Amino acid sequence: MNNNQDKTILEKHNSKIWQEIPKNFEQAISVIKEFAFTEVKKEAEKKQLYFHNHAHAEAVQRRAEIIFNAIKPFWNQICYQSDSSDSKRAKYLIDICAASHDMIQEFLPLKSPQTARQRESGVSENATINKLIEFIKHLNQKYTLENPELPALFTQSDLEIIRKSISATICYFDTNDNSIYQPDLYNSEEQILLNARIIALADIGGLGIDGIAAYFQEGSLILLEENPDIIPLIKEFLTKKEDSSNNKEVYENLRERLLKRAKFQISFAKGRLARLNRELEGLPEEVVLILKEKVFKHLNEQTIEQIEALTPTAADTNLEKLIEFFELEKYIHN
Repeated sequence: MNNNQDKTILEKHNSKIWQEIPKNFEQAISVIKEFAFTEVKKEAEKKQLYFHNHAHAEAVQRRAEIIFNAIKPFWNQICYQSDSSDSKRAKYLIDICAASHDMIQEFLPLKSPQTARQRESGVSENATINKLIEFIKHLNQKYTLENPELPALFTQSDLEIIRKSISATICYFDTNDNSIYQPDLYNSEEQILLNARIIALADIGGLGIDGIAAYFQEGSLILLEENPDIIPLIKEFLTKKEDSSNNKEVYENLRERLLKRAKFQISFAKGRLARLNRELEGLPEEVVLILKEKVFKHLNEQTIEQIEALTPTAADTNLEKLIEFFELEKYIHN
């Protein structure tokens, strides 16, 4: 399917928003965010996304704003790229990226039943970037036709900042510490754009910014999103607790998967704490101090100890306790 066909389909399904002509840059931002949130909601409904949905997009936007506000007084000092020197414009672009960064979620085909569905790193993000930039170019074109004497709403530099910011959210799994990281934050050859750093940190910064309760909730929702096959099993188990012996093998597989996820949440939390200094590298010492004390205030040894104490990891932890820990009954019925 070529780009024109893709665009025709998008216009058909989202015709009203594709027909809007913003009067200025600020209005264009609102139109793009509306487009992004609409697409995120559609994708979540279509693909049973418990986590990568409108609530997550809003959470990332909120966390990005917290980070931005903390470093805004130092913006001119720490922004090394002239294209991002206007902090007000940078904030608008950050809002766009936060709203849209998970607009598309592509899963690999399942190799076998009773396994988690997986994504190939970068595929969803690149598809999101292409879809978003296509829409922005469409707005630019409509605006320019309406206002031929004025420059386009979004410059090529804007589009490159958006591209790099969403690309910075691409995650990889590190087998050394059994955790997740974003490679763009570790590129020693090229200083990451400030916008991109903010979006990346906001995306997986739930524990540091929002605390343990939010972290546990995110973990439960990701668990359900990546393992939709367990939902009917959990419902069945909760309904027939006394008569669960009939599906003993199936429930044991479920128990092992939940236990593995519980252990991973501890590793991921430890990884967030261990990696923070590296991910803030290149920023002035006073900015790093503010971010660690005022923004990522929950990332400390006490938090890790609490997570370890609260998380069931014993090899003989029963299924009922694991379901209770993840609060799965609440989430699958919402």
